[in-house]
Amino acid sequence: MKHDTFRKTRTILLLAASVSMVSACSSQGGDKSVSSATPVASGGSTVTAAPEPLGKYAEPVVVTEVLGFSTPEDPRTTKGITPDQNSYLKDLKDMLNIDVKYKWTVPKDQYEQKFSLALASGDLPDIMELSPKDYEKLRKQDMLADLTAAYDKYASPDLKKYMESDGGFAMKTVTRDGKLMAIPDFTDPALGTQLLWIRKDWLDNLNLQVPKTIDELEKVATAFVNDDPDRNGKKDTYGIALEKKPFFWGFDLRGFFNAYGAYPSVGDNINAWIKDSSGKLVPGLIQPEMKPALAKLQSWYKNGILDKEFALKDENKVVEDITAGKVGISYGEWWYPNWPLNLSVDKDPKANWIAVQIPTLDGQPGKSIVPKLRSEKVYAVNKKLKNPEAIVKMLNFYLEMGKPQYMDKNKPENGYVYNWFMPRISNPAQIETIYTEVNKALAAKQTKITVNSPDYKTIQDVLKATLDLQANDTQTASRGVNWGLYFSRAAEDGGWGLTRKIREKGQFVVNEFYGTPTPTMVEKGGQLDKLMLESFNKIILGAPVDDFDKFVTSWKTLGGDKMTEEVNAWYNEQAVK
Repeated sequence: MKHDTFRKTRTILLLAASVSMVSACSSQGGDKSVSSATPVASGGSTVTAAPEPLGKYAEPVVVTEVLGFSTPEDPRTTKGITPDQNSYLKDLKDMLNIDVKYKWTVPKDQYEQKFSLALASGDLPDIMELSPKDYEKLRKQDMLADLTAAYDKYASPDLKKYMESDGGFAMKTVTRDGKLMAIPDFTDPALGTQLLWIRKDWLDNLNLQVPKTIDELEKVATAFVNDDPDRNGKKDTYGIALEKKPFFWGFDLRGFFNAYGAYPSVGDNINAWIKDSSGKLVPGLIQPEMKPALAKLQSWYKNGILDKEFALKDENKVVEDITAGKVGISYGEWWYPNWPLNLSVDKDPKANWIAVQIPTLDGQPGKSIVPKLRSEKVYAVNKKLKNPEAIVKMLNFYLEMGKPQYMDKNKPENGYVYNWFMPRISNPAQIETIYTEVNKALAAKQTKITVNSPDYKTIQDVLKATLDLQANDTQTASRGVNWGLYFSRAAEDGGWGLTRKIREKGQFVVNEFYGTPTPTMVEKGGQLDKLMLESFNKIILGAPVDDFDKFVTSWKTLGGDKMTEEVNAWYNEQAVK
């Protein structure tokens, strides 16, 4: 996010000419905001000014943080900059008089271990980014501040709009006994919907139609193996991309299993829990619908539809195959055009990837499984901090910085590194907002977005990419990059365009479990995941399909039954209904 000359945002109170303004001093630990003056109305009565979301503290408020940092995402970022030199922090100090001090910073891959040590010693910062597990631990130990009043008083209209975009469900999950104990970072669950990505140019080369059933998909994939779909005169392609983990964040088989009415996972190695006919939660991983799906995968492997070396390939190797034109089909979510399909388009200008709803056994619209709550972290405040409202103001600040008036200043080459700023919340419905606003602008033949929104930059970036794509202009970015932004976010038949249609029709199944890992998950989860990976891959590679029944028995005995009891206890006692 880039900005213009920095302006201190203030609420201006317009009073009658007879009203005089008197500055107020607040007690230590209060708001102490310069703009929280106490106006005195005519007649001597006191009028209390409403707290301002971006009111500046009269005295500096120091908050401590810790940070696990990764490389700045924009290559134009000032070379050699360190997290404490992030220009966002300077602007935060100038605008709100909040001074961030790091207790420590480490590369992101060292963060988990470092924070675990801090957690064990009790040496915690004032403002924290927490996993659901760490949040629950600190909440139960009564180490977190109640943010109810801070949020109610200081949350900006933008922040409140985002937090209530799901009807308040995510906020309810971090509310205990009427107290808001954290601010959740969440996104639209529909973003996890699986689609099928397929090269339309290969279909056209072979005079094939878009597949709607598993049998049709098998026919297409077989042709992609045997009939030279890229017309290079070589038999050097395979059918469907697959990495070594069946349930990952990409290039995995969730969408395939969903076609059989099996819902084992929502990705990222997270098992799915679905309701049975009695309303009880059951693990999708061991349901009988899994067995015929595994049998089909075994036949696909035998016939070369799946890469013979898939069990050895990670996501990077699969991306290499997609980029090199070795494979023309992959299950995946809405964002695939943004990466890695854009690499394929840049490598081969003829590559024409399209998104279709997952093929099913009977050709009826397929249902993907999505999480009920799509959230990996929350932001919380140490109970010792005297100014817990600082976290709310910092979130207000971050959203404010996304507005158009700051764009010319807020550039990576000026030292602004957004992925180093914490806490930060984005619009949970950001992709839908981009889709709507870009298409409005295109219909009106606009070259600039006119909305004054924290999403201004992201919307404008997609509009520019779309216009550049239409004009075949590659001065700013490659054709693949422009196509990727457009086809993932703004195209009616693209990633989000198709996903939103599926969402509107309610064509998905929900993973009902969103709690922190149960004791058995913590103790036995790794062992059970390993059992699943080994069992499924062996079946795909040729082991007897009846080995699935042995897997189910072992899974239940080694902790699965106990895990199921714990999940249902959570559902009955803690889940937000």
